[in-house]
Amino acid sequence: MRASTMLRKMMSEEGIIVAPGAYDGISARLIERAGFKAIYMTGAGTSASLLGNPDLGLTTQTEMANHAANIAECVSVPVIADADTGYGNPLNVVRTVRLYERSGVAALHLEDQTFPKRCGHVSGKQVIPKEEFAQKIRAAAEYRTDPDLVIIARTDARAINGFDDAIERANYYHEAGADMIFVESPINVEEMALIPKLVKAPVMMNLPTGGRTPMIPYPQLQEMGYKLVIYPTTALYAAIFAIEQRLQILKETGNDEYEQKLELTNDIFEKMRMSWWLNVDKNFSREETPN
Repeated sequence: MRASTMLRKMMSEEGIIVAPGAYDGISARLIERAGFKAIYMTGAGTSASLLGNPDLGLTTQTEMANHAANIAECVSVPVIADADTGYGNPLNVVRTVRLYERSGVAALHLEDQTFPKRCGHVSGKQVIPKEEFAQKIRAAAEYRTDPDLVIIARTDARAINGFDDAIERANYYHEAGADMIFVESPINVEEMALIPKLVKAPVMMNLPTGGRTPMIPYPQLQEMGYKLVIYPTTALYAAIFAIEQRLQILKETGNDEYEQKLELTNDIFEKMRMSWWLNVDKNFSREETPN
């Protein structure tokens, strides 16, 4: 079953889909090992891990699609990927959709920001006219070759034009062909609760740590009517804090000694499917023949 078909099936079932954010292959593997049924490829995490830069539209179309392919190849659960603004006009959107389809992701989201875009939870964003963005959504929906690929339309209008405009855009984008709607940056629980009631399509919620949107438990989001929630910064922030801590220990003590030694190395490698790869190697190794 294709990942996109798996995600469509999950969308038709009861319950909310919880997708922590992966910024690279090992974070994706750890999310799957933890038992989550979907993974979100974070654009901010991609920019951080690939370029060491903030989410300001610095990553290119092909960098993002290649990164999506690496993450999707690592796991067996559906990957939902950030595709920024589609990297241009409807023609560019068509190519973006084709590249992401080949990467193996189950879904992608496009946003109505101007290019270059910014992280949805920082200031200085601008949005394009809703009619212009609707053309991008129509192009994405019409020219996908995988009919199950989930097209998600994201609007950043809440922070710029207000809540009512964001809802109007959300429904307009659904009419244009979006399978799911992503209203970015509601500022309180009341707005969060209203979105599923006012948007005539399945809706998702973005909950970055320290963002503008209140962090509430995902069972509460399910009760509100959300079908998908992403946590884009969970793994990235954990990694940054842990790396800084280990580097400080190395700097202060002069070594990087752990209490665990061989056991730690084996455990780390096993998280990357060492046993699976060794079995493959064993299956294709030649037996030595006597002279």
